[in-house]
Formats: sequence, structure tokens, C-alpha cells
Amino acid sequence: MHPPIPRQSVHDRAARRVDDDAGLDAGTASALAAARRRAVRDGDPQIDTAHLLHSLLEYDPEVRAVLDGGPRLARLLGYLVQRSIGYGLRWQGSVEDSGALPVVPGAEGCSPVAAAALSYARERAGRRGEARARGVDLLAGILVDPEARAVEVLGRAGIDVTGLRARIDGPALDVRLLEETSPPPRSSPLARPAREHAAGDEAGF
Repeated sequence: MHPPIPRQSVHDRAARRVDDDAGLDAGTASALAAARRRAVRDGDPQIDTAHLLHSLLEYDPEVRAVLDGGPRLARLLGYLVQRSIGYGLRWQGSVEDSGALPVVPGAEGCSPVAAAALSYARERAGRRGEARARGVDLLAGILVDPEARAVEVLGRAGIDVTGLRARIDGPALDVRLLEETSPPPRSSPLARPAREHAAGDEAGF
């Protein structure tokens, strides 16, 4: 008879997730938690950068402001919500790891590229002298690897990734103004159910 295989306790997993959230502000930690739920719901084995980007767009008005809104943002959301029925099908069962970046000790359940993005976000905040990374720091980390899944989706949506990097690294956004921004209206792509985005976009991949 084989000895029982030890299982991670709920407390062990919870403690690791608290560590994952360390160094993130409340909104970014919420986006990470949403990305984790999205990965589970889609049956994906790991959180990847596309999950992170999708959740940042939902939770962080500063990230949406950097992307300038408009038709391209709506198109980007259209691609992201199709993941389980469209382009994302070819990612199932594979690991997001381009090999372009050094291996970083992964956050719980994150792909190597997503773990590197989280590490970069914390380091970027630290260089500003801040203890917690914001959503834009995580977006900057996502853009570091040109072969990240999120970078591919941004390009497919017609978003200039080089220009986006320049905006992020340029003058700081007026965070006070962004804090006054109301949640997206019900007519916004961010507020509509996923099925309303899917029509007509899947052929782009």
C-alpha cells in the first residue's frame, strides 16, 4: 500500500495567495484575484498575461485611461472575452513562457511570464519609492516580454504597443482626476456580458 500523498492545506494555499498580493495596491490585488477566478472558470491551468490584462481593464480606470478608450479598447475587450471560444483555444494546455525573460519564482498559479510581470510591477513601484504597485505598473510589466499573450492581443486589436510603453513611461497621469472617474456605463464594453462582444471578432485570429 502506497503512503498517502500529502495535500496542500487550504491555509497553505491562502498564505501563498496573500504573499502573491503583497506589494500590490488594493485595486491591483483585486485585479489579480479576478484573473485567478477567470483562469479557473476558463479551465486554464495558470493565470497568464491575457488574464491579467483583462482584469486590469475591468478594475483599473488608470489602465483604461492609458489605453485611451475608444473603438480600439472596445475591440481589445472583444478579443479578451472570446478567450474560451475563440483565439484562446490554441493556448489551452500550453505554458506561457517565451524564454525571453529570466525565470522568476512564480506567484501561485501564474505562468512564468505573468509571474515576471508581477515582479517587475513591484520593482517599478519601488523605484518610485512606493511600497505598493499600481495597475499601470503591472501593465508595464506585462509589456516587457514582446511574446506575452497580452502583447499579442493588444497588437491584434490595433494598439501600438511601442506607443503604449512610451505613454506609461511618460509624464505621470493625473491620478486624482482618474479617482473621480465614474465606473463604466452599462453601454460600455466593460459592462456588457461577454457574449455581446464575441460576434464578428473571432475571425480576426
